[in-house]
Amino acid sequence: MTVALTEDSSVIAVAGKKAGALLEKNKGIRTVGDLFEFVPRRYLHPGRLSDFTTLVEGEWAIVVARVAEARTRAMARNPRQQMLMAVLTDGQHRLGLTFFKAWGHTDQIVPGRVGVFAGAVSRYRGEWQLTHPEYEMLEVADLDPRDPFELVDPDGTPDPALDGALAQEWARHQVPVYSTTGTVTSLKLRRMVVTALDSVSEVREALPDEVRARRGLVGREEALRLVHRPLVEDDPGVGIDRLRYDEAFVLQTILAQRRAATEALEGTSRVARPGGVLEAFEARLPFQLTGGQLEIGALLTRELAAQRPMHRLLQGEVGSGKTIVALRAMLAVVDAGGQAALLAPTEVLAVQHHRSIRAMLGDLAEGGLLGGSTVGTRVALLTGGQPASVRRSTLNDIVTGDAGIVVGTHALIQKHVAFRDLALVVVDEQHRFGVEQRDALREKGNTPPHLLVMTATPIPRTVAMTVFGDMETSTLRELPRGRSPIVTHVVPAAVPSWLQRTWQRVAEEVARGQQAFVVCPKIGDDEAPGARAAGAGDVDGNGWDDEDWALLDAEELERQEGREDGEDPPAEAPRELVGVMQLAEQLLAEPALRGLSIGVLHGRMPTETKDAVMSAFAAGDLDVLVATTVIEVGVDVPNASVMVVMDADRFGISQLHQLRGRIGRGSAPGLCLLVTPTPPESPAGERLAAVASTTDGFELARRDLQLRREGDVLGARQSGRSSSVRFLRMGNRDDEQVISDAREDATALVAADPTLAEHPVLAARVAARLDEEQAAYLERG
Repeated sequence: MTVALTEDSSVIAVAGKKAGALLEKNKGIRTVGDLFEFVPRRYLHPGRLSDFTTLVEGEWAIVVARVAEARTRAMARNPRQQMLMAVLTDGQHRLGLTFFKAWGHTDQIVPGRVGVFAGAVSRYRGEWQLTHPEYEMLEVADLDPRDPFELVDPDGTPDPALDGALAQEWARHQVPVYSTTGTVTSLKLRRMVVTALDSVSEVREALPDEVRARRGLVGREEALRLVHRPLVEDDPGVGIDRLRYDEAFVLQTILAQRRAATEALEGTSRVARPGGVLEAFEARLPFQLTGGQLEIGALLTRELAAQRPMHRLLQGEVGSGKTIVALRAMLAVVDAGGQAALLAPTEVLAVQHHRSIRAMLGDLAEGGLLGGSTVGTRVALLTGGQPASVRRSTLNDIVTGDAGIVVGTHALIQKHVAFRDLALVVVDEQHRFGVEQRDALREKGNTPPHLLVMTATPIPRTVAMTVFGDMETSTLRELPRGRSPIVTHVVPAAVPSWLQRTWQRVAEEVARGQQAFVVCPKIGDDEAPGARAAGAGDVDGNGWDDEDWALLDAEELERQEGREDGEDPPAEAPRELVGVMQLAEQLLAEPALRGLSIGVLHGRMPTETKDAVMSAFAAGDLDVLVATTVIEVGVDVPNASVMVVMDADRFGISQLHQLRGRIGRGSAPGLCLLVTPTPPESPAGERLAAVASTTDGFELARRDLQLRREGDVLGARQSGRSSSVRFLRMGNRDDEQVISDAREDATALVAADPTLAEHPVLAARVAARLDEEQAAYLERG
């Protein structure tokens, strides 16, 4: 008897406990509804025999084939046990089948029958073979031997020789091929989905009828049938298009509600007083602001003066001058009597921001102190690595309001940090933070503060509409005058002469009076990520630092490149990566670099040590700085003209673009050398070639997104690992229109029904989506 299910029923109801646990762990499939949205990788035509020339040894394959031969024989070691040996054909080639226990298979594996066979491909005595494959036979009879390849004509018309065979389930439907996980094979998944579709009492429809009609979309129940049980003549893409729109619509509904909630808030108007610190700062600027900086600055001034909180994303190329735009906004709210907080993802970046802001302001950053300007303010720094006495003093300056600008790491979010009047929150490198983290800081205002989010990782329009869809977006494309061009080359590590030439080029740049960065993917000790207690270099208070996340992102990137449509890549021997400590020792012994001053920098160094190293490098006391990705953003050393990135294939495109943005910031042109053992024709080699071919960050960001996926677009981490979108591909230009249409429809619906009271199914989908986000966030932190 068929058991009635709902989309909320546990997947265990159709998969069983063991398979259900595997699906939840490896594929994130917890419910029947999740199973419905687990889309096949591809489809096989039941009437077209597979081409065996595409088989790859060691890979899992699923084929439609005809049994050419079948025989049994006694096992050598146990004559009473029979084994079955058969041969499949695609009409031209052969594929062996072996069952060491023939019982149960001899009545099925019969010459002339056609079936679907799945298993790992191997070689035995030079012949292709499947051992104990999973299979289902197609009830197709009377095949025309003159046409062994087609049971159905290319136009989908049934072959007359089939007679009534199309009444059979397998012969009438395309065969979906799902990505596998453990013992849960594609054929088992197909049976699970068919069982679930037959057992669910009702497929809930979250999309309003008028939206579905306007966009020309099929109903959800029909979409699921097209995706999982398409007939021979069906187009499964029509069903996938509906699921893709559903996903975009739910995400955009969440963001539309966030925008509506923000617009409903009553904020405090912040208008800079005349003759204040902002005017004094602008009068001292030694350079002319770009047109883009002036335009966006005027926009921020208007939004800060409004009675509702600003909620804006500021993006721009590396070195486009976002910090000066943000600083002017911070000084404006200080002149209006409020405070501004700048949240940075790493301690190195926070210290760099604090130092550069104080340098730009001069005595304007020493308000109330001896020698300070009478119209100035104070710029405070708060990080987790500071001594307790320094933290206590800083916390007092924050709560009393003596510190008008506060720069810090996640330490700013802690509950005991209190502001006198927090007026503006500036979040740098937004991709390192989640919604919860930036909102935790905003909650420290007496009234909802204004929010300015900055990122130097250019964002394609699809991501801006989805990840940052609750914000207005501004873009700085124009680089300030004086920025020098950067040339990038890929260096094959396997060619000793090229690597030797790399260090010679570093020496030549130093001889001209310049400095060099050398970046490594790891520190070089044997300590596993997160193995120590939270401390110096700790980004998020759980013992993980910036380099830990960078290594995990690199590992995920490798997995994504080795994966085809969700399949796990074949296991490869791990490669020993270049570490900071070992390389620094090697460079000290490198003949080309003899006599140069070489320093090291990484996230696990004590705060005072990191600060001393960066100060020495900025002052020109160090010629070469060997570092991890702690120098990825915010570090400004105009004298640095060359960068060498070791194991460059372990970094993503946008990260490499960020890294090379540390050079070429002065009068000398920049040179970036990407050292890698990876072949040029590999996916990683193509990625590095893309970085070397252009300095257009927006084009590189799109390519990076296509490789790395979107990440958890509503959660705490927004790149790489565990994508929270299943159907949308935000690096795909074709999905821009889908997201744009969904944004328009969702905005109109929320405007008419803010609480979704008239759309209970949609409200449930939104609530479930947000619950998943929160659960994922709690698991991570």
